[in-house]
Amino acid sequence: MFENETARLQKIVDASRRIVFFGGAGVSTASGIPDFRSENGLYGEVYRGLTPEMILSKSFFYLHPAEFFDFYRQYMVHPEARPNAAHRRLYQWEKRDRLRGIVTQNIDGLHKMAGNKRVYEIHGTVYENSCMDCGAQYPLDKVLRASGIPRCERCGGVIKPGVVLYGEAPDKYTCMGACREISNADTLIVAGTSLSVEPAASFLDYFNGKNLVVVNREPIAADSRASLAIRGDVAEVMGKLREDE
Repeated sequence: MFENETARLQKIVDASRRIVFFGGAGVSTASGIPDFRSENGLYGEVYRGLTPEMILSKSFFYLHPAEFFDFYRQYMVHPEARPNAAHRRLYQWEKRDRLRGIVTQNIDGLHKMAGNKRVYEIHGTVYENSCMDCGAQYPLDKVLRASGIPRCERCGGVIKPGVVLYGEAPDKYTCMGACREISNADTLIVAGTSLSVEPAASFLDYFNGKNLVVVNREPIAADSRASLAIRGDVAEVMGKLREDE
């Protein structure tokens, strides 16, 4: 299955020195985390008559924090998940200084768990949580173990997950770093994402390198610009690549 495409990707990787990996939810499905927009994705669910887009919004968080955290703990946090073959391959590339950066839309923290340091989490991460009043920092476990709304031990304020909600702007410095890495890349691998959410979708406009590779189960608009488009599971494709010697 897609052996010819994988062989072509291997040649591109072998000839590249400044790879940037731009990933979405499809990168983590092999780790047991559901994606959003596929047939069995999270966004096909309806929760208490509301769609996930409604619940995961800034306005819903402020108006209905108890309901938000009920949904968040049930569907958005997967502490049992572990890095898969895609995460491990990217870590290997970074150790060899072949990978210049990972730009991820995922909030699961699996790239950093795999060992990667050059990670731009443009939608934040579930592992960073802070009090909205005093700024005290808390681990994920504090949010998971709370009954209802997690509260700060210092001042009693609401602890907000460090994730970007609908209606919030992503951190500008994270986005600037991500765009800088993409603009300097000789190869950009776009994987496991439909690129349907801004501003992430516009990040491709910064790429002027030689090879744009798309790895995704479904066709996306970026396919028309790609040097190589592979239809398949990201972890399976990345797992077939040869290890650097």
